[in-house]
Amino acid sequence: MIDFKERIKQLCRLHTGLSEADMAWICEIAESFEHTEVQDDVFIDVLSSVSNEAIVVYHRRPSERQSLYERPVTGEKALRENEPGVLRTLETGIMSQGLVANTQENHLVRQTVYPMKNQDGVIAVVIYEKDVSDNIQAHFNMAGAPYEDGEMSSMLTAMLRFKDSLINQLEDAVLVFDKHGFLKLKNKQADAYYRQLGYLEDIQGLHYDNLSLDQTMFSEVMKQHSSSPCCPLTTDVKAAGRYFQVKRLFIEEKDLCVGVILHDVTEIKDKEAEIISKSVAIREIHHRVKNNLQTVASLLRIQGRQCKSPEAKKCLDDSVSRVLAIAATHELLSTEIDAQVDLLDVIRLIASNIERCFVHCHAVGVNISSTDSICLDSDRTVDIALIVSELLHNSYEHAFEDCASGEITITAQVEGGLVTVVVADNGTGFVVEEASRKSLGLSIVRSYVKDKLKGKLTIASSDKGTAVTFTFKK
Repeated sequence: MIDFKERIKQLCRLHTGLSEADMAWICEIAESFEHTEVQDDVFIDVLSSVSNEAIVVYHRRPSERQSLYERPVTGEKALRENEPGVLRTLETGIMSQGLVANTQENHLVRQTVYPMKNQDGVIAVVIYEKDVSDNIQAHFNMAGAPYEDGEMSSMLTAMLRFKDSLINQLEDAVLVFDKHGFLKLKNKQADAYYRQLGYLEDIQGLHYDNLSLDQTMFSEVMKQHSSSPCCPLTTDVKAAGRYFQVKRLFIEEKDLCVGVILHDVTEIKDKEAEIISKSVAIREIHHRVKNNLQTVASLLRIQGRQCKSPEAKKCLDDSVSRVLAIAATHELLSTEIDAQVDLLDVIRLIASNIERCFVHCHAVGVNISSTDSICLDSDRTVDIALIVSELLHNSYEHAFEDCASGEITITAQVEGGLVTVVVADNGTGFVVEEASRKSLGLSIVRSYVKDKLKGKLTIASSDKGTAVTFTFKK
């Protein structure tokens, strides 16, 4: 037969990520119960790391009376819809006192749940259970009973009178507590939310500490009230797989003290998570596209080295530059959180790739500058990358005889909602009309500026150099 300590460790290793030190502490607590007289069924539960449920790792039966359980429950699950106090304390670290639970053998009990904490948070809970099946119905009958006018102020009486026509129409849960922390007023949405959280009985009259979802206790709330009486407190909390925004308001009324509004923001949180997931997927796609394009460029280089025709080799080298220009943009997009890319980053990456293609032209310098940060969408960024790549390639190849010393400047600016990019060199220049008819590179530039960017292209060239300017709407 497996020793109870070994069984605890076995279950913890299977269902949790607890450390050996944490498991040793749980075993130590369990051993203390083994040597102690107990009047109730006592359990130790841990939170499963793979699902929204607790696992029973230890059970100590009462010393003198019969246990509520006929069969062993160690290793079984404690579900939120049956044992809300257990899951609540495991998640919040706040003790749950006297909450109704439905056991694995379908008995109604009241549980008092204590957290076991280390420096990082709750590692387990200790649960004491009392059989109260005969008293539950009586509690239900009394919990929803209306208050007598003499028990509360006129303000609360008025609120109760109008609650069916007012607060029950709200989509948010409303809970109002008295100065002792007991729930005095709630709406139908509050009942609905707490049923989702697994509460089996009417929450009317329960203490704030048994209903808190955001790791606060009533004493802490009152302390905050004394220091900042007019300041509402808002926190976000996750419970039962749903997200709630919790707002606490302090009420200046002798019978009432604290109001709590629960707003379900699960749909918003799910949309945010979906957007993040899609963003990660898109970045991964850009990364893979970049890798595939670099593979294509490598294949073209291999083909170029084996090619005997100088003209064919030049065509292949030009194709390598164009493929790498597109790959450079996808490389940047794979590192960006959103789909916007800084234009200057793209230009720098393109210039770096072109410089590696013309490594023998070390005397030619490239200067890049911008007066503004210009962020553009991915589609236009790819187009600009190809345009700048073609212009840089042409300057390196034709502007400087035998790669003599020279300078290429690239500037970008935004003015009046228009982006202007200028690629200029101080080379020998060329006849614009003649080159436009013969040059595939310039044909690509004209086509992309006109058709893709819906912009304007200007080319000026003389024996003092060439300047190509293209402008488009930001």
